Amino acid sequence: MHRRRLRGTSRRLGGIAAVVACTLFGVLPGSGGHAQAAAGPDGERVAKTGATTPFVTVEAEAGTLGGAARVRSISPGATVPASASLETEASGNALVELKSTGDAVTVPNGSGRSANTLVVRASVPDAPNGGGISASLDVYVDGAFRQAVTLSSAQAWNYRGATTDPDDPKAGGMPYRFYNDFPVRVSGAPIPAGSTVTFRKGTGNTAAVYDIDSVDLEDVGPARTRPANSLSVVSEGADPEFGKDSTVAIQNTVDAARRQGKTVWIPSGKYLTNSLASTPLDFTGVTVEGAGMWYSTIYRRSPLPATSWRSKTLVGSHTTLRDIQIDSNAVWRGVGGTGGADYGINASGAGGWLVQRIWTRHTDANWLSGSNGLIENSRTSDGYGDGFNINNGNTKDPDKLGDNITVRNNFARNTGDDSFATYSDAGVSGTNGQVTGAKILNNTAIAPWWANGLRVAGGRGVEVRNNLVNSVSSNSALDIGVFGDTGHPLESATISGNTLIGGGGWNSVRHGVRIGSPNSSSLFPDAYTHVTLSDNVMRGAFRAGLFVDLTRVDVTLTSNTIDHPAEQGILIGSGVIGTGRFAGNTVTNLRPGQVAQRNDSPSTFRITD
Repeated sequence: MHRRRLRGTSRRLGGIAAVVACTLFGVLPGSGGHAQAAAGPDGERVAKTGATTPFVTVEAEAGTLGGAARVRSISPGATVPASASLETEASGNALVELKSTGDAVTVPNGSGRSANTLVVRASVPDAPNGGGISASLDVYVDGAFRQAVTLSSAQAWNYRGATTDPDDPKAGGMPYRFYNDFPVRVSGAPIPAGSTVTFRKGTGNTAAVYDIDSVDLEDVGPARTRPANSLSVVSEGADPEFGKDSTVAIQNTVDAARRQGKTVWIPSGKYLTNSLASTPLDFTGVTVEGAGMWYSTIYRRSPLPATSWRSKTLVGSHTTLRDIQIDSNAVWRGVGGTGGADYGINASGAGGWLVQRIWTRHTDANWLSGSNGLIENSRTSDGYGDGFNINNGNTKDPDKLGDNITVRNNFARNTGDDSFATYSDAGVSGTNGQVTGAKILNNTAIAPWWANGLRVAGGRGVEVRNNLVNSVSSNSALDIGVFGDTGHPLESATISGNTLIGGGGWNSVRHGVRIGSPNSSSLFPDAYTHVTLSDNVMRGAFRAGLFVDLTRVDVTLTSNTIDHPAEQGILIGSGVIGTGRFAGNTVTNLRPGQVAQRNDSPSTFRITD
């Protein structure tokens, strides 16, 4: 990231070094393709954050424009919108608009290697009566036409508060969920390193406007080969050509493998499921392997509108699932509801489970409970719920304790709720166990269209380390505390080494990072939130960088950097009770008239240095 700054002086404010300076920023950085190194106030390398991925992401606004193409963007200091927009949902809060024939944007393949696939994150308009449109867009490599890609809004453009259904643009709702990821196999030879890729609106590209947010470039390796001692789903009648429903054949293969002590092999292909059967696939106790997330796809096509139609994939004790993609035809949120959405995977089990290298698309949350589970090196995009949610199943069940679950090195973009979350629910009787030992490590969260990038809602011994959040439309980059009146309080959490960009969205008054606690109607009205934040970078919030909210908070802040907030660096709200231990923190690049720290509860919230 390049930036220019006018250096100023530092002064101490209750454990905070306030750098009085004026900074001129370029575009906020995008997701990159690998773990990000956050820049400190003097440009030093502070922490490695985010997921290491096999692809590199190029932001469209960093490309070269052609024709009358233009960049649309918002940045900290602008008036925070009161509703969602293409800018609030874009990564880096910026996009390129192609509206007229000849409009174009050109981006480089700076990955250092050839690319045989692209993922184009883009938006095209909804149909006048909802349901979406499809339209092609021309792609050029080094100036020569290569192929046309098809973009669609069939699984975009929902309407919050619509009086009929969330897909109805004429029912009074607020439009949001504008974008989708579009995976593309490059036609012909791979795109060489250093070459350029141009997206141009041609005469045959019929959408009124194409809004391009970003492009992933990846060199996908060959399909994986069948493992030894495995049963193939094709041998049991599954159809890799997407011609007939394969639900029963896949489940029969899993059941046979469980009896015989073998693994399950899902060869390359696209497998239609849940078009006839309203029962989830249950992989419990079996190792299920595909040829890779770009090769083996389980596609759920629930009849729409669905009625109690369950299509989630169950992962139980002693299950291993790897190298597949799970996609669906869902069109709005609601687990098992009329829009066709359901959990990506639903993991539980006291005996532990392992998930590696999966890609869930157009699903609800990857819902993760049980004990000693690990999901790593995976992706989720265009979801209708949380990306990855560690929880106790909202129940008192030894198979759903939420103990020692780890979410590591995963990538989430365009999630319909928190990209990565812990959720410890006590239940109406308050007897469900507390989530313990949850770990959210080295993940990347890009542009959730609803809720937060990271959410820590209750738990004990929670660790959130070295994650990257970039661009949050509605809420905060990180929210810490409790969820709902039955949520367990946060007994202890360590949040360290994260880079948190943006936050402070359109959903009421939000900030970059928020810390809260149970309210007066909670099962735990007198509980404190206990949390330590250290060595985090909080950058580019659209309001305060860090907001300490009601009511009881015990927080330690050590060696954090809050950079370029639109308002205060740290704001303690009115009516907060508790203690803040602040040491070695820096607030830099404050806007004129703003302060590094403001305590609106000076008699009840004590700050020590």
